Amino acid sequence: MCASWSACFAQPKPVHVDKYSFINYRADTLYVAKNQPLLPYFISKLDTLITLSSGNINIVHIGGSHVQAGTFPHTVRQEFLNAYPGFSAGRGLIFPYAAAPKCNNPTDYRTRSIGKFGLVRNVHQEHIKPLGISGIAVYTLDSISEVKIIHRDSLTKFNTTKITLLGYATGDSATIPLLLIDSATFQPTQIIPEKRQFIYENICVTDSFAFYLANKATASFTITGILLENANPGIIYHSIGVNGASTDAFLRCVHFEEEIALLSPDMVIFGLGINDANDPDFIPSTFKENYLALVAQFKKVNPNCFFIFITNNDSYRKVGKKYHVNKNALKVRKVMYELAEATGGAVFDQFEIMGGLHSMDKWRLAKLAQNDRVHFTKAGYEVMGKLLFNAIVREVRGLDDEVIR
Repeated sequence: MCASWSACFAQPKPVHVDKYSFINYRADTLYVAKNQPLLPYFISKLDTLITLSSGNINIVHIGGSHVQAGTFPHTVRQEFLNAYPGFSAGRGLIFPYAAAPKCNNPTDYRTRSIGKFGLVRNVHQEHIKPLGISGIAVYTLDSISEVKIIHRDSLTKFNTTKITLLGYATGDSATIPLLLIDSATFQPTQIIPEKRQFIYENICVTDSFAFYLANKATASFTITGILLENANPGIIYHSIGVNGASTDAFLRCVHFEEEIALLSPDMVIFGLGINDANDPDFIPSTFKENYLALVAQFKKVNPNCFFIFITNNDSYRKVGKKYHVNKNALKVRKVMYELAEATGGAVFDQFEIMGGLHSMDKWRLAKLAQNDRVHFTKAGYEVMGKLLFNAIVREVRGLDDEVIR
């Protein structure tokens, strides 16, 4: 391990963020647990990557609609890759959200589909299809269907040499998805039925690909995720988001824990809580227990995994025709600090950065938040993404920023 944290992270610097009078920039830092913090393990592995060009850093950002929208996690992803040019590994885990009707897709890639697809989300108590790490699935019973992914980020190109399709067939015959790249067709090089994996290797993808599905009359095929990798050392930023998801939603996914191993997480950024807190009967102790259960699943894969807990943003609940500030955000914030201490992790205090209770109105008037008083606009998510990146950089570089609690 490096003698000093700042030596490990000497090159990257905080990026520019537009200034607004109502944002508490002094709070843009990580509160790191005093009790057995695990951040040095992450920094040591990052230092090995940068100095020896060895290994991968896997960051997993998991949440609800703030993550599914894509702008927030992709902003952090871009800043990491801008900070470390030449260390762009695979795009990581994605999901074809827009294959299903009225399901929004992340901003850095498009999904196009042929055929009719149904949608299963972990927000429901009962799942008609088993769910895994993505917390969501699309499925089709059509005899012929296709799902296409189109990369649309002009700033970052991801070379993909290996694709793992997470999915499974049901019915009388086992559907084998064909991978289409331009005019070429690829059979899976490996099929692992018990892990619901179709693996395609020795390929070359930079912008788009598709999966062609041919089901027999009584068969269906379900897709639960797509993992894009290559053999390069570098940073992989996975994002997992499901609209409306709460902490217990991911605990209901029967294959979630098993599939964590696919991502080899070194850092997990948790952004769950806004939907938990929307419940008028929100119980902080249950919320904390759910989070600890999720943490335990990740720790089984990597005991030294470092966790960052993002507090809720200030938000409002609509009751009738009126909006009321959601004071449960204060309870969530308190639990987040407790979780950081319990796990050796950290807190990114989004609530304090925004300005506390009622700050959402100022963000909304500045066109950084939407009129629903829960979600940010694209510009707002970009601001928050840059602030999160800066908070991580400041901490691992050992900069002496005051922590606002």
